[in-house]
Amino acid sequence: MDKDKLVKVVEAARLYYQLDNSQQEIAKKLSVSRPTVSRLLKQAKAEGIVEITIHDPSQDVNKLALELADTFGLLDARVTIVPQFEDRIVKKQIGKVAADYLNSTLQDNDLIGVSWGTTLNEVGKNLRHKLLKNVSVVQLNGGISYSETNTYAYEIIQMLGRAFHATSHFLPVPAIVDHLLVKQTLEEDRHIRKVLDMGRNANIALFSVGIPTNDSVIVQAEYVSEQELDTIHSKSVGEICSRFFDERGKVIHKELNARTIGIDLEELSRKEKSILAAGGPKKIEAIYGALQGGYANILVTDQYTARALLEKKKQEREKE
Repeated sequence: MDKDKLVKVVEAARLYYQLDNSQQEIAKKLSVSRPTVSRLLKQAKAEGIVEITIHDPSQDVNKLALELADTFGLLDARVTIVPQFEDRIVKKQIGKVAADYLNSTLQDNDLIGVSWGTTLNEVGKNLRHKLLKNVSVVQLNGGISYSETNTYAYEIIQMLGRAFHATSHFLPVPAIVDHLLVKQTLEEDRHIRKVLDMGRNANIALFSVGIPTNDSVIVQAEYVSEQELDTIHSKSVGEICSRFFDERGKVIHKELNARTIGIDLEELSRKEKSILAAGGPKKIEAIYGALQGGYANILVTDQYTARALLEKKKQEREKE
């Protein structure tokens, strides 16, 4: 957008949203037609010059966040309002809030470990630039060589690296291999071992949860056998960093877990800040299992998921 056009867009937005001028009044002041004013206002929203936020007093997200932190023993929780309980919309909103949290919490000398997936891609897209010193970003788990769904493993690392002027470290190995010996051989490589060690030593971890459905990227990649898939479907409620767990957060299928390359779930629970960004109707059981396992100490989610998690915990306590 050229400078003259930008000046008009900003001025139209200021007159309309801050000074309550009508579009007709703005047209006279700017010596343009009314349809032109309408286009300028639309462009102001499209370019991010104007952001519209709706505050619903009936949705007390701060109270929900405090309840989540208290109920599940978290260091912190952030809850975002979503207009619809639909996966695509939920991911976008969670991405914005998680990005804001990351921007506010990251400091010089931090080492950030990140996983991959569509939710974390939304986080990356919403990061603001913050000049930090001696920050590194490292991939926590192996990737997927084939999937009909983009995992954004490379893009997420790149976006975090650019936002925080950080050094990026990738883990160029599969998430799961066929044989334990293959995993052991790969991990003996000094370059791969260095990245894995960085992931273990990261003081901040950022990840989401996947669910064990037929369209999950792990299943699509055909990294698991039919027998393993049966176990996953019957016992697992979710996966983090390609490691599957049950409703109590216990890792299932030790043999499959042993062939998985990347950070162990127990190592996530020891992080200074272990940030789980997830929500939506399909992921409630998976998020609950992750919290039961103690893998996250910070949760970023939506108001519907927050209420569902609190209700589920309440029902469990009543059974005891």
